[in-house]
Amino acid sequence: MKVRAAVLREMGLPAPYMESRPLAIETIELDPPGPGELLVKVRAAGLCHSDLSVIDGSRPRVMPMVLGHEAAGEVVECGADTHGFSRGDAVVFAFVPSCGHCAYCAEGRAALCAPGAEANTAGTLLSGQRRWHTDNGSELHHHLGVSGFAEYTVVSARSAVRVAPDLPPQIAALFGCAVMTGVGSVVNTAGVAPGQSVAIFGMGGVGLAALLGAVAAGANPVIAVDLLESKLELARSLGATHTVLAGSDSVAQIREHSGGGVDHAIETAGSEIALLQAYQATRRGGTTITAGLPHPSRQFAIPAVSLVAEERTVKGSYMGSAVPSRDLPRYIALYRAGRLPVDRLLTHTLTLDELNPAFDRLARGEAVRQVVLID
Repeated sequence: MKVRAAVLREMGLPAPYMESRPLAIETIELDPPGPGELLVKVRAAGLCHSDLSVIDGSRPRVMPMVLGHEAAGEVVECGADTHGFSRGDAVVFAFVPSCGHCAYCAEGRAALCAPGAEANTAGTLLSGQRRWHTDNGSELHHHLGVSGFAEYTVVSARSAVRVAPDLPPQIAALFGCAVMTGVGSVVNTAGVAPGQSVAIFGMGGVGLAALLGAVAAGANPVIAVDLLESKLELARSLGATHTVLAGSDSVAQIREHSGGGVDHAIETAGSEIALLQAYQATRRGGTTITAGLPHPSRQFAIPAVSLVAEERTVKGSYMGSAVPSRDLPRYIALYRAGRLPVDRLLTHTLTLDELNPAFDRLARGEAVRQVVLID
């Protein structure tokens, strides 16, 4: 079938993207779903810094590629062996397909699925196949098994989680990355307990979702850190007890607000500088979590002795250490109960044709979550 989709053919084109136009809205061919795959009509797709990192080249991926990894839609066709899915199902995508049988999946660590990581690196579906191609037969790659900036997409059934059909698509999409990653970094990776202190570095979509997760978990104090006062104002309205404008004295302010350092510091900015400050703001015996994705060449250096002498822990959190089929229904239930107001993260809605200027807006820090509504 012919589908309109946002195709990235070259990374590293200069901003402003409204002028360089790295994303071209093209009509391309989408093959039917194979065994274990679903054809999904995309209803909504969010813009994430992980997409921007592919566009600017700081997160290299194989080219050309149909971009977008945070999305929700409706199943319109099921391939063979897709038990549990039916035509008409509403689904949210997970950006790491979990095979269900590798060593990591068996341990309940779906975000580290080995075949899923291999497929994502290669730009294929979990099957190893590519379903996108141009009229002349040239293949295009899948973005993290999703390719959500398209009218329709084919995904592995292992990349989809069924959700209630009454959940608005523009809200459902947010659960696929921002909420799953941010809330998961708090409840899964950090294991924040009521009354523990938390500092969160970076008030983008993931960071603000982490803030919501910390508030829902009963953390206190909850300290938000960002470069922009507008983001801190939003953080305060979402339950931050203290806010810190990022700078040279950030660590000192956090230590003052938390009585000597926080139990958990969570870095979501994708900056090794923010990660170092997060470590410095963590108390003795505390845990530093990083959920950001800096450029692969960036390094993070700490006094090695502090890990032992102060019993520190540094942990990575990918996809919120989530098991999507377990966690997404839980987070959606909290949203419906009013305890995770993720709708407050949605700042802009747009069309496919408005993607390039929307990524300019994201790069300038003028948006939290923008969502493409696809009719």
